[in-house]
Amino acid sequence: MSSKHTTRRDFFFIICASISWGTVGIANQLLYGYSTTNALSLSFWRLALATPLFFLAGGIVLRRQLLHIKERDLGMMILMGCLLALSQAFYVGAIANAGVSVSTLIAICAAPVIIVLLSVLITRERLTPLTLIALLAALGGTGLLMMTRHHGSGTVSLSGIVFAFLSACGYAGFVFCGRLLTGSYHPLQISTISFGAGTLLLLVCASSTNLVVTYPVEGWMLLLYLGCIPTALGYGLFQAGIRSLSATVASILTMCEPLTAAILAWFLFHEELDPLGLLGAILLLGAMAIIMLIPRKYIG
Repeated sequence: MSSKHTTRRDFFFIICASISWGTVGIANQLLYGYSTTNALSLSFWRLALATPLFFLAGGIVLRRQLLHIKERDLGMMILMGCLLALSQAFYVGAIANAGVSVSTLIAICAAPVIIVLLSVLITRERLTPLTLIALLAALGGTGLLMMTRHHGSGTVSLSGIVFAFLSACGYAGFVFCGRLLTGSYHPLQISTISFGAGTLLLLVCASSTNLVVTYPVEGWMLLLYLGCIPTALGYGLFQAGIRSLSATVASILTMCEPLTAAILAWFLFHEELDPLGLLGAILLLGAMAIIMLIPRKYIG
């Protein structure tokens, strides 16, 4: 397969992953209607249901090769899982102290900026003008979408802002480490180990608070959806897609997530988008167009 076709395929993989992540909020909203649960329990079940799928797929595709991993790289994969789990846990804490709107805005917008800084400073990734324009458009579009969708007031504490930023740091570290490993290992190896480690850490965190294990049938169906589609399939596609793309470009593409969430909220719950929200959607689509349509040599 040519390099051009491989890149297009990986663009498609990451776009599909981000679209699937955009459905998580809707599914969680429905789950809260079916059962008295909490965000940390939902985060645990997402990873707990996805991890066996990674092990199964890895065993079928790679067989004994699945666990043939260098000790140093094994440590990095475990670190990835811990970063993902901590990102989820910090996000829960951020919502409790700063609310959904501020927490989501900081977590979604700060992560790509952190990834850019890590990529430029550590791996000397070249940040082209067009990539910078796409990043700014995506950040601006996300900000406008989030601010127009959530109008809640309430107290925003400094600890909530710090937790949201730490959540972004955890996710950025997960993406960056995954990009470093992707040239040496199959995506299923990386996902299997990292999600296994993340599940164990979230189990400890959730059990120390109030891990909810009882759900109605409809709740378990939604949990299965969260574990299989936006988690196992979504992160699997993302890890596969990042092989031929820079961490910066991948992080910009994942910002289709808030656009997907806004469209679903409009379609399912009749949430209206005001002119600023529509401008945000246009900016996000423009950022995606820059990344996907302009030749790769101009975007890095």
